[in-house]
Amino acid sequence: MKTDVKINPFVSSVGRPKKPRLSILVPYYHDDPVPLMLALSEQCRGRDDVEILIYDDGSNDAELNRKAIAAAKNSNAPLGLFIAEQNLGRSFARNQLFGFARAEWVLFLDADMRPERESFVNDYVELISKMDCDVIFGGFKVQSLAKDPDRELHRALSEVSDCLTLEERQAAGPQFVCSSNLAVRKDVLKAEPFDPEFSGWGWEDSEWAARVFKQFKLIHADIPAWHLGLETTDTLLRRFQTSGPNYLRFTEKHPELAETLPLFRIVRRLKKIPGQKLSRPILRLIVRLRFAPLRLRLLALKLWRASWYAETFA
Repeated sequence: MKTDVKINPFVSSVGRPKKPRLSILVPYYHDDPVPLMLALSEQCRGRDDVEILIYDDGSNDAELNRKAIAAAKNSNAPLGLFIAEQNLGRSFARNQLFGFARAEWVLFLDADMRPERESFVNDYVELISKMDCDVIFGGFKVQSLAKDPDRELHRALSEVSDCLTLEERQAAGPQFVCSSNLAVRKDVLKAEPFDPEFSGWGWEDSEWAARVFKQFKLIHADIPAWHLGLETTDTLLRRFQTSGPNYLRFTEKHPELAETLPLFRIVRRLKKIPGQKLSRPILRLIVRLRFAPLRLRLLALKLWRASWYAETFA
């Protein structure tokens, strides 16, 4: 994989602290990072123990980058913006940000997220100061209703799949850990970086969490962030259709964990059914049928994903 990508740096007028306690890392690709940059800058105003690092993973969007550069230069908090000229994927972007970070703890956020409360940054700084742990996952929240009806399916999927209570996440261990709103000791990522062989969307964070959980101490915390970047129905269908190779890589690296998950059992059963892929046009129709019950659409979407994954296993 090519790794000598050209990167252009931009730094806020207040510069970057030499020895921060926390580095907040935000990769983006075509998403607008400016609202999150502004929200984090406000919470980090006057602090010298936190730095904010933003990384454009080769969007090559002149207008978007113009806005991001202006926000970075005008930030009243320690903030650095790095614009790459080539897209090399989410794992590579996170590893690049990790290399730029100066703190012993890093906090990964996605550009389409927002802190749920004004004490978000301070809560993390206090927690890493007093807790004996290596990884902290703060949790997700979604709004009660999507503004765009075509994104309501993703909102409902996130609500049942990602927005678990603290107690539910604590009971599940690494199973529902995601690579956003995730704080990690730097030496953990030095020992176990994200696997850059995962390409496109899906499963690189699940694989990383499963690998790290075997060696390091993970805790779940109640420091949630809003997940606002909901996708359209067609985008969900495309992502689930194309993420099969990533899922296969996850199951090959962690077969014991994969076999405990419902998705693996469904995929294995579908693989044994001749002609199972003939159901996909019907499943796609149900998923896209906006006025069908959400529970039915979610079931069809999950079966759609399992059908494509079963083909990858074949």
